[in-house]
Amino acid sequence: MSKLLNWFKQLDENLVKILLIGFIFFVPLWPKLPLKMVDYTYIAVRFDDIYLAILAFIFLIQLLRKKVLLNKKFILPFFVFLVAIFASFLWNAYITKLIRLPHLGLLHSLRRVEYMIMFFIASSVIKTKKDFFQVISYFFISVLIVILYSLGQKFLNFPAVQTMNPEYAKGYILYLTPDARISATFGGHYDLAIYLVLAIPMILSFYFAKVRSFYLYLFIGALLILLYTSSRSSFIAYFVATVAFLLFTRKFKFLIFVLILTAGLMFTTGEITKRFLKTFQVRRILIDDRTGAVYIGQTITTKELPAGSFYVKLKDQSKGDNLDTFRNQVVLERTREATISGEISTLVEEKKYMASLSANLRPVNTVVSDISLATRLQVEWPRAIDAFKKNPLLGTGPSSLTEATDGDYFRWLGELGLLGTIAFLNILFLILKTIWVGVNKLSFSEKLIGYGFIFGFFALFINASYIDAFEASKVAYTFWTLAGLYIGYYGLKYEKA
Repeated sequence: MSKLLNWFKQLDENLVKILLIGFIFFVPLWPKLPLKMVDYTYIAVRFDDIYLAILAFIFLIQLLRKKVLLNKKFILPFFVFLVAIFASFLWNAYITKLIRLPHLGLLHSLRRVEYMIMFFIASSVIKTKKDFFQVISYFFISVLIVILYSLGQKFLNFPAVQTMNPEYAKGYILYLTPDARISATFGGHYDLAIYLVLAIPMILSFYFAKVRSFYLYLFIGALLILLYTSSRSSFIAYFVATVAFLLFTRKFKFLIFVLILTAGLMFTTGEITKRFLKTFQVRRILIDDRTGAVYIGQTITTKELPAGSFYVKLKDQSKGDNLDTFRNQVVLERTREATISGEISTLVEEKKYMASLSANLRPVNTVVSDISLATRLQVEWPRAIDAFKKNPLLGTGPSSLTEATDGDYFRWLGELGLLGTIAFLNILFLILKTIWVGVNKLSFSEKLIGYGFIFGFFALFINASYIDAFEASKVAYTFWTLAGLYIGYYGLKYEKA
């Protein structure tokens, strides 16, 4: 009987930690299957929301029972950020009416709370050095499983559930084509790439601190999967952060190994190299002098990254490719569209339209960007800047910039204004400062582990310039959980130092 009572006592003492470990596995490994779609968007309530609600409820109960402690140092910064979010929501939903669907604005606001609560839950379970290394080891095991599933998706046709468009987000089970970029159990290849980029410096830090081959193999596997995602922004973030980490920790020989390995895997996998080469292309295009419309002669396939309509005119405008065939194709397509829309109704009008359009299509030698960068430069980032201009202090409110802005800094400024952006950056700065101060009081091996998170955070910050990194649910859950674990550990070590 006493053993049973002791078992229940241990369970009670460690219940939050056990559920947190379960969450560390659940988040990256459970596919994004919807439980209920939210009206007027393709965002859904999912199983991870239910799990977190249960975890948060038990955390609150244990907090009231004083089984866990709240990190009081961070309460005020987080509270200020939440005030900024909800001030922006209330102002733009009910005063300016810039949030057209208030329930979406509210859900976007609450989503930030949902992500950030993991920071307090994770930091509360770290009471000893053993707690930290126990929980973080499960994170690395989850990374290993993600890598294995990714390989299965690439070579064994494992299924995917993606959320990269409204139709896929309904929860369809997809089987990727050989040319598709792998996403594992994540909503898309970008999310998977960010997850790996955050993990890689941490994996290397544990390899140097623990000198175990498991971490070396884990790094090689993570790098391989990162390349299979073909995410250029994430690769740049990986390269900059990893090289900086190895230089900072004076691991010069290992840096040479990493450079050779990275180059070898890049040319072996191939796809990411092709995508880098397609980022900017020298093209001779057609521009409609009347409307400014851009026409680029290209064949759209799954193997090629298409060019976008953002271009820079070259000084050299000497004759290039003959575009007569392409011009005729454009004229015929536009004439067909005008006929269907009713703009043209007679044969005479058709001939005049074709002659006028053909005369106004001017060939220009340019450098064009790929469609991914063009979309950001022409649509998403200007939209965020316009939102910021409308209300520099509060922005236009959560959800006002649609589901994606493809750049967290633009999203923060556009939706939350200066108040929300500064409040959020203040939290991130305090996390880094706390870990940095704690790290510099400890032994070299413990410093390495702390540096791993700092440079992983640095990689995430680079990624956030091009992708909504802090908005992707699996990435956000993981980041705030890891931040909480490291704050719990280095805060604890600093207090004892």
